[in-house]
Amino acid sequence: MKKNIIIGFLLGIAAGIIDLIPMIIQNLSWNANLSAFSMWVVIGFLVSVTNLKINTIIKSIFIAFLVLLPNLFIIGAENLFSLIPIVLMTLILSSLLGFAYKKLTNE
Repeated sequence: MKKNIIIGFLLGIAAGIIDLIPMIIQNLSWNANLSAFSMWVVIGFLVSVTNLKINTIIKSIFIAFLVLLPNLFIIGAENLFSLIPIVLMTLILSSLLGFAYKKLTNE
Protein backbone atom coordinates (compact mmCIF):
# COMPACT_ATOMS: atom_id res chain seq x y z
CA MET A 1 0.00 0.00 0.00
CA LYS A 2 2.83 2.43 0.85
CA LYS A 3 4.39 1.82 -2.57
CA ASN A 4 1.06 2.58 -4.25
CA ILE A 5 0.75 5.87 -2.38
CA ILE A 6 4.24 6.92 -3.44
CA ILE A 7 3.43 6.01 -7.05
CA GLY A 8 0.19 8.01 -6.79
CA PHE A 9 2.02 11.06 -5.46
CA LEU A 10 4.73 10.83 -8.15
CA LEU A 11 2.16 10.49 -10.93
CA GLY A 12 0.24 13.43 -9.47
CA ILE A 13 3.42 15.52 -9.46
CA ALA A 14 4.11 14.53 -13.08
CA ALA A 15 0.55 15.43 -14.13
CA GLY A 16 0.85 18.72 -12.24
CA ILE A 17 4.06 19.62 -14.05
CA ILE A 18 2.50 18.79 -17.42
CA ASP A 19 -0.53 20.92 -16.54
CA LEU A 20 1.69 23.82 -15.46
CA ILE A 21 3.59 24.11 -18.75
CA PRO A 22 0.81 25.81 -20.77
CA MET A 23 -0.23 27.83 -17.72
CA ILE A 24 3.26 29.28 -17.30
CA ILE A 25 3.44 30.03 -21.04
CA GLN A 26 0.15 31.97 -20.70
CA ASN A 27 1.59 33.93 -17.75
CA LEU A 28 -1.25 32.91 -15.45
CA SER A 29 -1.06 33.92 -11.81
CA TRP A 30 0.96 31.87 -9.34
CA ASN A 31 -2.25 31.27 -7.41
CA ALA A 32 -3.70 29.50 -10.44
CA ASN A 33 -0.45 27.59 -11.03
CA LEU A 34 -0.17 26.41 -7.43
CA SER A 35 -3.85 25.51 -7.35
CA ALA A 36 -3.55 23.36 -10.48
CA PHE A 37 -0.35 21.67 -9.33
CA SER A 38 -1.67 20.87 -5.88
CA MET A 39 -4.91 19.57 -7.39
CA TRP A 40 -2.98 16.97 -9.36
CA VAL A 41 -0.92 15.90 -6.35
CA VAL A 42 -4.17 15.39 -4.41
CA ILE A 43 -5.72 13.48 -7.32
CA GLY A 44 -2.69 11.17 -7.51
CA PHE A 45 -2.98 10.48 -3.80
CA LEU A 46 -6.73 9.89 -3.94
CA VAL A 47 -6.38 7.49 -6.86
CA SER A 48 -3.87 5.48 -4.84
CA VAL A 49 -6.00 5.19 -1.69
CA THR A 50 -9.52 4.91 -3.12
CA ASN A 51 -10.98 1.41 -3.37
CA LEU A 52 -13.72 1.94 -5.93
CA LYS A 53 -14.36 -1.33 -7.76
CA ILE A 54 -14.20 0.21 -11.22
CA ASN A 55 -11.55 0.48 -13.91
CA THR A 56 -8.58 2.52 -12.67
CA ILE A 57 -8.75 4.92 -15.62
CA ILE A 58 -12.45 5.61 -15.01
CA LYS A 59 -11.73 5.95 -11.27
CA SER A 60 -9.01 8.51 -12.00
CA ILE A 61 -11.29 10.54 -14.29
CA PHE A 62 -14.10 10.43 -11.71
CA ILE A 63 -11.84 11.57 -8.88
CA ALA A 64 -10.25 14.32 -11.00
CA PHE A 65 -13.60 15.84 -11.90
CA LEU A 66 -14.85 15.60 -8.31
CA VAL A 67 -11.77 17.50 -7.15
CA LEU A 68 -12.05 20.01 -10.01
CA LEU A 69 -15.78 20.68 -9.58
CA PRO A 70 -15.60 23.51 -6.99
CA ASN A 71 -13.00 25.32 -9.09
CA LEU A 72 -15.17 25.05 -12.20
CA PHE A 73 -17.82 27.23 -10.58
CA ILE A 74 -15.28 29.91 -9.67
CA ILE A 75 -13.53 29.85 -13.06
CA GLY A 76 -16.76 29.59 -15.05
CA ALA A 77 -18.25 32.63 -13.31
CA GLU A 78 -15.44 34.78 -14.70
CA ASN A 79 -15.02 33.25 -18.15
CA LEU A 80 -17.24 30.40 -19.29
CA PHE A 81 -15.12 29.61 -22.36
CA SER A 82 -11.99 29.04 -20.28
CA LEU A 83 -13.65 25.87 -18.96
CA ILE A 84 -13.19 24.09 -22.30
CA PRO A 85 -9.38 23.69 -22.15
CA ILE A 86 -9.54 22.99 -18.41
CA VAL A 87 -12.04 20.16 -18.86
CA LEU A 88 -10.11 18.74 -21.83
CA MET A 89 -6.78 18.86 -20.00
CA THR A 90 -8.36 17.26 -16.92
CA LEU A 91 -9.84 14.48 -19.03
CA ILE A 92 -6.53 13.79 -20.80
CA LEU A 93 -4.27 14.00 -17.74
CA SER A 94 -6.60 12.01 -15.49
CA SER A 95 -6.85 9.28 -18.13
CA LEU A 96 -3.06 9.15 -18.43
CA LEU A 97 -2.64 9.18 -14.65
CA GLY A 98 -5.09 6.30 -14.27
CA PHE A 99 -3.46 4.34 -17.08
CA ALA A 100 0.04 4.82 -15.68
CA TYR A 101 -1.10 3.97 -12.15
CA LYS A 102 -2.74 0.78 -13.40
CA LYS A 103 0.41 -0.27 -15.27
CA LEU A 104 2.80 0.56 -12.42
CA THR A 105 0.76 -1.06 -9.65
CA ASN A 106 -0.94 -3.92 -11.53
CA GLU A 107 -4.35 -2.89 -10.17
